[in-house]
Amino acid sequence: MQNKTIYKHKTFVVAIFAAFFISLTLLKIISFILQQNFIYMDYNKLVSVTGLAGLFELLSSKSDGAVIRSLDDNTTKFVSARKHNFSHLESIEVYTVKGNINLAEIFAAIKKSKEKMPDANVDNKTLKSYFKNVYPDLDFDRVYASDMKKMIKWFEILKKNKIEVPSSDDIPETDEQNKMHYTDTPHTKEMIPPKMAPRKIESRGVK
Repeated sequence: MQNKTIYKHKTFVVAIFAAFFISLTLLKIISFILQQNFIYMDYNKLVSVTGLAGLFELLSSKSDGAVIRSLDDNTTKFVSARKHNFSHLESIEVYTVKGNINLAEIFAAIKKSKEKMPDANVDNKTLKSYFKNVYPDLDFDRVYASDMKKMIKWFEILKKNKIEVPSSDDIPETDEQNKMHYTDTPHTKEMIPPKMAPRKIESRGVK
């Protein structure tokens, strides 16, 4: 009788441990599935937001703002259009000595280059030297160190989230209904969503 009680007790303990490990495995599977969502995130849904570091997925937008999700910590929040501007990553252009190019071309050059990408916080001379090797045609009179740091940080975020950058030839032009309005300064043009009033430009060399 005592042996049967001990056997039942051991069986119960084993069952508890088995349930624990099964739950842990399920959590890992769910975590993996969630990570896959980022892998297949569309590049054309990504935006930069003035005043906020990093990149964001645009979940929904209204005339008074947008709901965005951070690619850094996966947090979701509403951002007011009264305080921030939104720029679609696929619409951002960079100054070169031969005209403006899509930001995707810079990302492609960074990916293709054998040059070791520096940390975004290195000195300006190192940044300029790196981009001269990666994309010599950049207009370094109008693309500033702050722009180069931003491009490196953005590339690192894309790489971390395994987001594939499309070829600039594959990026469709926006139709008239969704076309961004522009506000001009001597250095740049920044894209402003329709119905949002022009505001102070944050970036000068990347537009």
